[in-house]
Order: sequence, then structure tokens, then C-alpha cells
Amino acid sequence: MGYKSFKTKFGTISTLICWDQWYPEAARLTAMKNPAVIFYPTAIGWHPYEKKEHGKQQFESWQAIQRGHAIANGIYVASVNRIGLEKQDKNSPGIEFWGSSFIADPQGVIIAQASTNKEEILIAEVDLGRIEYIRRNWPFLRDRRIDSYDEITKRFLD
Repeated sequence: MGYKSFKTKFGTISTLICWDQWYPEAARLTAMKNPAVIFYPTAIGWHPYEKKEHGKQQFESWQAIQRGHAIANGIYVASVNRIGLEKQDKNSPGIEFWGSSFIADPQGVIIAQASTNKEEILIAEVDLGRIEYIRRNWPFLRDRRIDSYDEITKRFLD
């Protein structure tokens, strides 16, 4: 149980799946296992009828939270998203997937990004020395106030 990291010949990686991408607790617990990259495979998009009103904000929120995970944990984040329109049946408006998979560095800078409408393979250099450098200069993991986090396991506070 719990969050896992996997040692590969290229470095240690972790994977969180889809809905996990919205939770800083999952990113932090995973980052504490010291991966160089957290991968977030997902299928996120919008219903076509909501795209005009909410599309820009929803997309930017998705990017911002992923970039925030990279910054807060001093790691690379690879956010993988599908493309296309999927309908459950011919009468369904479906879901239009955003595509735009991206890789963010430990300061949240997007260093590679895919398009919105075609399958692509993203490649970016993961510099393990940069992780160490950022964590030394922005010591968020070191300076956590763990003595004040007891209530994090509660659903709500009074």
C-alpha cells in the first residue's frame, strides 16, 4: 500500500494516476521516496458544451497544479494526457481531451510540451544535479513543519 518509487537504470521514478494529480499530499508523499520524476498519466478534458465558458481556466488550473507539484517538491513532473474526442454513444456530447502533455522541471518551468491534437513522444533531459541544486536552495522538503501536520489525516476540521 502507499505510494511507490521504482529504480530504473536512468534514475528513480514514481507514478501517480489521474485523480491523484490534484492532491499535494500524494505528490509530497511520493516525492519523499526521492524520485527524479513523478509521472501523471491521465485522461483529462472537458465536455464540449463547457469548453467556451470554462476551458481556459480548467486547462490552466491543470497545468498550474502539476507545475506546483514540481516546485513544492523540487522534482521533475511529467503530465501525460490523451487527445481526441470520446463519446459513450452517438447521442453523447463526449469528452474532448486536452492533449498538451508536458514536462516541468524542479522550478515548474515547462521544458517540453506536446500538441493538443496529435499523438507525440516527449523527450526532455532530467538533470539529477539540478534536483539537488534546487532542493538545496529552496529547501521545502527539509523545512517542512511536520510537528504541525497531525490533522492532515482528518477529512474536515472543526
